[in-house]
Amino acid sequence: MSAPRTTPWPLVALFTAGYLAPYLLPTTVGRLDVGLPLTATEAGATGSALLLSSATAGFLLAARGGRAGARTLARVGLALAVLGYGTAALTGAIPAVVAGVLVGGLGSGTATAVAASGIAGRTDPHRVTTLGLLTVSALAGALYLTIPHLGPGHGLPLAAIALTALAVLPLTGRLDARTAATTASTGHTRLPHRGTGLLLAAAMPCWSLAQNSLWGVSGRIGLTQAHLSEVTVGAVFAVALGAGLLGVLGAGALGPRMGRAVPIGVGTALIAVCVVLSASASGPVSFAGGEIAWNACYPLVLSYVIGLAASLDPRGRWAVLVGSAGSLGTAAGPLAGSLLSAWAGYPAMGRILAVVLLVSAVPMTAAALRATAPARRTRRIADLPVVEIPLAELPHAETSLAGASPAQVPLTEVSLAEVSPARIPLVEIPALEPLLAETAPGLPVRALPGHSNSYASTSAR
Repeated sequence: MSAPRTTPWPLVALFTAGYLAPYLLPTTVGRLDVGLPLTATEAGATGSALLLSSATAGFLLAARGGRAGARTLARVGLALAVLGYGTAALTGAIPAVVAGVLVGGLGSGTATAVAASGIAGRTDPHRVTTLGLLTVSALAGALYLTIPHLGPGHGLPLAAIALTALAVLPLTGRLDARTAATTASTGHTRLPHRGTGLLLAAAMPCWSLAQNSLWGVSGRIGLTQAHLSEVTVGAVFAVALGAGLLGVLGAGALGPRMGRAVPIGVGTALIAVCVVLSASASGPVSFAGGEIAWNACYPLVLSYVIGLAASLDPRGRWAVLVGSAGSLGTAAGPLAGSLLSAWAGYPAMGRILAVVLLVSAVPMTAAALRATAPARRTRRIADLPVVEIPLAELPHAETSLAGASPAQVPLTEVSLAEVSPARIPLVEIPALEPLLAETAPGLPVRALPGHSNSYASTSAR
């Protein structure tokens, strides 16, 4: 009977604190535009600077390793988030606001990197990712409903991010002090699945940029093109994030049944359709429909992307690198959305972004297929029965095996090609066949040449 799975709530909380800033991006950018003497493009550039700072933190941790340990890194990241976002929320000086969001972005990126690495080391990374997305979607939805009623000003969404980081800070005491964001104790070992990981990391910036270009200007689309009030736009976002909860629940219920390629490929195509619909909205119905459908699909696909990256390396290096690559696209999103909408208008921007999404879906789906292909060609020898044969019962063993311990089948994971007689010459021991007929029918045992005290069992299945 398997042991019950425990939920790593500190990792879930850390994931939530790190991801909250991108989730609140529309209201953050919109309030910077309205509450400060900034143009729409300048406000979008400030949002991009925040997310670029977050991506930089992830790349630095992935490249250098978290030698301080997960607990210390998480506390440093959360402290930077509290300091940076809190300072930006309390001041109206534009240089101080920009500096604050840059420091806060470093904190968010550090928290996200530590959480991603810890989740990758779990036996069920997709389940933990789903819980994290559920939590951050629920919190962001509640904030979208609350912030418009608390008054104007640029500081409210920034203060919400800072307070969330402050609330999560005490939970870091339950993190493993010896676990780093990336394992440094083993040295600079080669990354596994390099081709698949690079393919996924190369596509992630385009995938994230396309969606966050629209997300960064969605508030302005609702206010100017769909002619809604800020309260109504906030309510639409809250409902959309509620739909995102349903999407994440669907991802959790679906699990690995369909693999990762189908949810990533088909889900991204559906997102592209939603992006066109939302960017072309001219009224409350079309705007709400596009935003709700889009936010239902986005976290579902994202959970599979994060799970795919986590599965490539249990140390979490690909999870951090792919997440940081996605943050690069997320960082460029607000500025790209502002520039595209100013140049071509919102509907044309939506069509351009949809094409980018469809193109990025191809390498991401290919990466998912490549990651699952080796699993079909690999068989665990540990799943085969282990046969112990006392050496005294082996004929002609008194010379070469005298004084040796009982021979046992080694438990390793190898591909079928590695144990194929065509690849490794094996010498059969016919004298063992009568004994095996009694202990393990149908399981031939052979000895490797030159290794008289080692036996490998292979199955003809």
